[in-house]
Amino acid sequence: MITVINTGGTFNKIYDKVKGELVIYPNCDVIEEVIAKSFYNNIDLRVTGLIYKDSLYMNDEDRAELLKKLELVQTRDVVVVHGTDTMDVSAEYIRTHAPHIVASKRIIFTGAMKPYTIEPAEATSNLTLAIGFLLYAEPKSGIYVAMNGVLGEAEKIVKDRASGKFIFA
Repeated sequence: MITVINTGGTFNKIYDKVKGELVIYPNCDVIEEVIAKSFYNNIDLRVTGLIYKDSLYMNDEDRAELLKKLELVQTRDVVVVHGTDTMDVSAEYIRTHAPHIVASKRIIFTGAMKPYTIEPAEATSNLTLAIGFLLYAEPKSGIYVAMNGVLGEAEKIVKDRASGKFIFA
């Protein structure tokens, strides 16, 4: 079984026509839609959410909440849907504050540079890459990033802000 933890981020943003802006609602509807459209066989996935923020506004309290959730998750395989701006900060926080979790789980961070509701291809590709990696590649325990067709250990992948893509460091 794979647990998908939704923390918010651009992946989840929806245009609110009343507010006239992109917002993150506290639900997992977008992720559940991607999974329903992408996986036709009986893959055992559990989707849960917390925080529901743009990662620019995430702080160490939020990261501690994510860490606590990772400790409670009973599955070895976890995908964290996270905003791309501080994905690396959260991955490093977990790596340094909970080596026992890193040693016992396979955690993959993913997200999107464009909201799924505006441009579904990238978000779908990133999430399915992360899930497929756990299903078929059988990586060792650790923290990974799956973004823009790039997949590897979190500390070896960075967001290249000039090109707007994730690359190997």
